[in-house]
Amino acid sequence: MRYVALWRGINVGKAKRLAMADLKLLLTELGATQVATLLNSGNAVFDTGKKISGDKIRAAVADRLGVDAAVILKTSAEWQAIAAEQPIAEADDPSRLLVAVPASAAALQAAAGIVADSGERFVVTEHAAYLWCGNGILESKAAVLLLKRLGEQGTTRNWATVEKLSAVARQG
Repeated sequence: MRYVALWRGINVGKAKRLAMADLKLLLTELGATQVATLLNSGNAVFDTGKKISGDKIRAAVADRLGVDAAVILKTSAEWQAIAAEQPIAEADDPSRLLVAVPASAAALQAAAGIVADSGERFVVTEHAAYLWCGNGILESKAAVLLLKRLGEQGTTRNWATVEKLSAVARQG
């Protein structure tokens, strides 16, 4: 089984610093193979024949590497669905399209109902929520609210990262 793992809040500012080489080694020690990390923001793709959970990975990282951060785990098939169902046609800049990846359907429903500002569009689908920040992510009040509503039950990535992770997940 191939998985995509996303850590929430890793390597943002000075808190929760985690070297991707250490993360890769730890995942291998947990039985993962074909481990690839992407960027420095807590993204990994790996294969495993064992049953594994985001909570198990989180506990191992906290215990061995001293960083406690939520881990959102998706199968490669789930990740490909997230990448395939992007519903916002006007999103022409991948750095301004946020994708909220939930740990569960309940977490996704917690994000529903966000009202986007002028120049933005917010859409919730079966697998993820998509926020087009036409005025920029840093200017978006909806982006702040989205992260707040998800809490530790979800995380966001921009569309460029979603596409890169999708390509890595397909390579396996």
